[in-house]
Parts: sequence; C-alpha cells; structure tokens
Amino acid sequence: MALLGRTANGLFWMFRYIERAENTARLLDAGQRIALTNLSAEPDEWQSVLVSAGVEAAYAAKYQEYDPDTVVDFMLCDRDNPSSVRASLETARTNGRMVRTALSRELWEAVNESWLVIQRRLASPVTARELPAVIDLVKRQGALIRGTFQTTMLRNEIFDFCNLGAFIERADNTARILDVKYWLLLPEHSQVGSALDNFQWRSILRSVSAHRSYAWEYDGEYRAVNIIDFLMLNRRMPRSLAYCYTVIEESLKYLNRNYEVRHPCFETATEINQRLSDASVRQTIDGGLHEFIEAFIRDNNRLAQEIGQNYRFYPTA
Repeated sequence: MALLGRTANGLFWMFRYIERAENTARLLDAGQRIALTNLSAEPDEWQSVLVSAGVEAAYAAKYQEYDPDTVVDFMLCDRDNPSSVRASLETARTNGRMVRTALSRELWEAVNESWLVIQRRLASPVTARELPAVIDLVKRQGALIRGTFQTTMLRNEIFDFCNLGAFIERADNTARILDVKYWLLLPEHSQVGSALDNFQWRSILRSVSAHRSYAWEYDGEYRAVNIIDFLMLNRRMPRSLAYCYTVIEESLKYLNRNYEVRHPCFETATEINQRLSDASVRQTIDGGLHEFIEAFIRDNNRLAQEIGQNYRFYPTA
C-alpha cells in the first residue's frame, strides 16, 4: 500500500533536518579549524560558513559584523535561523511525531533523546573553548539516530524516503564544505601546496570524519587534488557526492518497483549520478570547481523538489 503524501513528506524532512543539524555542526567545525590558520585579522572564514550554509542574508538581517561568537550562536542556537542545530532538531522531532506510527519505537526514542540532550546543552551560550565538545556531541547523537535507523527499520518505502532525505542533505553539505575551502578561502597562488594550504585541506577531511579513511585510500599523501577527488567522486567514501547519489538512485529505483511507476525524479537522479561518474577531478578543477559545486547544489535542490512533486508532497524548507 502506498504511503500517504504527508507521511512521505514527514519522513523525508525528518531525515533532512536530522542530517542538517549534524551538517551545520560540521560546517562550524570546518570554519573553526580553518580560522586557527588564518594569518589575517579578517574573519573571512566565519562569513564563508554563513554563505556556504545559505544563511548569510538571515544573519545580516540581525547582525552587522561577523563576530565569531555571534556566528557560532546563530548557527547553533538561534531560532531565527531555521538551519541552526537547535531549530533543525526541533523540526526533525516535530516531523517525527507526525509520522510516529511509521517509525520503530527505538528510532523515535533515539530522535527524542537526541533532541532533549542537545536542547539542554544549548540552553546556555557556547564558548569558543566549548565548541569542539558541542560539535562532537551533535555528531554522536546523529550517529545514534543513524545506527538505530539502520538496525531497526524494515527495508520498505519508509526506509527509502528516509534515505532520500538524509543523502540529498548530505550531498548538499559535502559540496558546501568543499566550497568553504576552495572558493571562499582559496589561498594566494604562493600558498597553494604550502604547509598552511595542506593543513587547511586536512582540516576539511577532519570536519567530515574522513581523515583516517583518506589516509588508507591515498597512503597518507595529503594533496588538494586527491582530497577533492575523495570528497566528490570516491564511491567508497560515505559522505562523497558520488556515494550519496549511489544511495539516492538506488532508493528511487526501489520506490519505482514498489509503486510500479518510473517517475521523472529517477531520471534526474540518474543523470546527476552519471555526470559524477563521467567527471574527472582534474577537468573539474580546470573548469572551475566552484562553478561545478554551484551547479551541483542547484541540481540537487531541483531533485528534492521533483521528488516532492512526483510523490505528492511539497517540501518548502
């Protein structure tokens, strides 16, 4: 029996916002790590975090300066920022309550517990010294939810809509984290390949929990071109763009079979996935990595809208 549109909508957005909460923390992690290497007095990396998260306009409507503590508070706690960690988890929990009967008891309890734990931690301001511990807490609670989801949920259309929300959001985030370093924080030509440049790229790997796995794949040789390849095109890396689209296409394929109809969103996902398969990291960099990322984020958003239209729910966030 097909899911009602509102149930599919609730599952899709519940998992988008669970992933978004963790991804917002990861963007802050990338910004803080790169800030430690900033040799100038300008807070460019904090502005870049806001731009990459797509919330600079909302921030500028409230604040005039890119003060690190203010940016951190806006990204973690501010209810005027719908992508803040607190707001994202609250929205995820609200969607989870709407589709409670579609979730295993263990999964609902993991979502509810994570919301309670992080709400309590964010009730007081987070200092710069405390930020790494808070980021780790958000990542641990996200891992708890994902682990419970993977081990308690039946592999049916409910599972597929949850996966679609999570991996569309994850692909968006990985692209944005790459953009923080490559475009907004692109070093001067004299710094490319320097110890500073390499340290910043390693910081990007750590922010997506990929430092150790990258070392296994590339024998510990930290080169920008390899890191970009790893985060974009490596299908064994679970946060890469290519891996995300492997899961997205597979989930839509299962939904095609379940509903006995081939929707246009499947063709869009297949096209994006094929584009990633055909891409080479050198050609992408030569053609403009920022432009590639910008186009990818636009197409990823278009796919999310098509999924809502094809399965008769209409995401608005």
